Amino acid sequence: MASRYRGKKGKKTNYIKYCLVAGLVLVSVLAGYLAYKHYGFARFFHPDVTLGDRYTVRGIDVSNHNGKVNFDKVAAAGYSFVFVKASEGATYKDARFKANCNKAARSGLKVGAYHFFRNNRDGLSQARNFIDQVRAVDLDLPLVIDIEDAGNDNSVDTALVHSRLRQMAAELKRAGYKIMIYTNGDGFKKYYQPCFKGEPLWLCTFNDPDSVKGKGHVMQQYCHWGRVPGVSGEVDLNVYMGTQRQWVDWLEDIK
Repeated sequence: MASRYRGKKGKKTNYIKYCLVAGLVLVSVLAGYLAYKHYGFARFFHPDVTLGDRYTVRGIDVSNHNGKVNFDKVAAAGYSFVFVKASEGATYKDARFKANCNKAARSGLKVGAYHFFRNNRDGLSQARNFIDQVRAVDLDLPLVIDIEDAGNDNSVDTALVHSRLRQMAAELKRAGYKIMIYTNGDGFKKYYQPCFKGEPLWLCTFNDPDSVKGKGHVMQQYCHWGRVPGVSGEVDLNVYMGTQRQWVDWLEDIK
């Protein structure tokens, strides 16, 4: 009886130890995840998260998803520009676009607008949707066509997508706008090189700029989990790939 009792007690003790260890592992994983997202471990796994320390002309991009943004605080924190989502596809218009642009401009930020390109919509209707949004605001930066496969209809033939992209770009230029292309590494090969070589490029990559110099990008989006005063929650971080003097010259060139 006594021996059997100690056996049960031992099993119970082992079970408690197992639960404690499992709990500690879970807490450690959760803590690591939160630290990763809020820069701690991110600086170890992605050293380029410090890109904003190396390039002095910094910016963010926002949409309705970011809620109300205090652009005075963004500017006071040392940011120079913001790209604001204007539209998507043939009909969607971002509800906060005009307010975001006007408030950002009053805060002294240089303002640009971007359109999320939908593969399954023709380029002409998308260009007109974009123009209908931006004609009501004053912008300092080129109109950006955001081209990426994530969240898009990737069943559309690539040649047709190329045709629609060229159509959209041509319509924007015909309306008197200068353009810039936003994409990632895959989109650079699939869309930018075949359709837009020579146009200003805003590249999304977490790689060090020295490793992607051949892409010749003007801007780099290097972080999706940034924390910026004036913005509630996480926001994309960007840098202009040059000096303050070059930034001023570039702004003059694109007028």
